Amino acid sequence: MKKQGILNSDISRVLSYMRHTDTLCISDCGLPCPEETELIDISLTKGDPGFIRVLTAVLDDMKVEKITLASEIREKNPAIVKQITALLPDVPVEYIRHEELKKSLVQCKAVIRTGEVTPYANIILQSACIF
Repeated sequence: MKKQGILNSDISRVLSYMRHTDTLCISDCGLPCPEETELIDISLTKGDPGFIRVLTAVLDDMKVEKITLASEIREKNPAIVKQITALLPDVPVEYIRHEELKKSLVQCKAVIRTGEVTPYANIILQSACIF
């Protein structure tokens, strides 16, 4: 049995396959996932698990060199932006329109769907090299 880290086997598997510049999305419960992208649905109820809780767990196992957020999040959900930047203070942030973020999901290795119910709580994490 795994001793530490993420216990969810699908998330653990995807993280172990990530290579430099690969991307992974963590989403709120409403973000649509393209058919060609793996969906890992860990939502239980509205708000559970929350976006920041899942992001924190993933960041414990993943080195990130860049993040992408919807530009709308700055106005519609500044509290989440503040928490994201606190977790990733030195990581460059790219802001793109929400519609463009949704289109870019086809390039992600997976979308992890949380129970988050606040607007635009979606992030694309770009994997860094660990050496």
